[in-house]
Amino acid sequence: MAELSGMFLFISLRKGNRRSETGVFFISEALVNGQIRFREVRLIGSDGEQLGLMSSLDALKMAEEAELDLVCVAPAAKPPVCKIIDYGKYRYEMIRRDKEARKKQKIVELKEVRLSPNIDSNDLATKTNAARKFLEKGNKVKVTLRFRGREISHMNQSRYILDDFAKALSDLAVVDKSAKVEGRSLVMFMSAKKN
Repeated sequence: MAELSGMFLFISLRKGNRRSETGVFFISEALVNGQIRFREVRLIGSDGEQLGLMSSLDALKMAEEAELDLVCVAPAAKPPVCKIIDYGKYRYEMIRRDKEARKKQKIVELKEVRLSPNIDSNDLATKTNAARKFLEKGNKVKVTLRFRGREISHMNQSRYILDDFAKALSDLAVVDKSAKVEGRSLVMFMSAKKN
């Protein structure tokens, strides 16, 4: 436990703080009121004006006079930046901003299509259609040409299968990484063309 103390911040128990199973608080939450122990801070007022550099005790007194909280919004800055605001409202805004950012984020999945060296043209067309659907949804496609047993000795002769696959999807996709040997298979990565 002693070697972990440098990674975590020990603070007094306060309503609203999250606690881990070990009884140690994580730094993920903002420092509020009495938790701010910097010698000097840059203070921003409740209406957004710069109040300048001052000691954290003076800043805390100003926050108490305004009946608001003193929240450290940028502890890594030199000197740290603190703001006089309502902490509950600040937390609500941060949670809402995170939710909005997650909504706008598009998760790109990696889908895999497996082929074998003795694949027939109809089967190749079926696999190509499956990859086309993945690419239309915006996912990346990993095309794997697997070799079993003695097939590995004819690896170079089977490279044309991946080339044909890429040509069939050339109208919709671009090859990110060309065919490379990974163990007993040839692997190629494709993604949708950017409009």
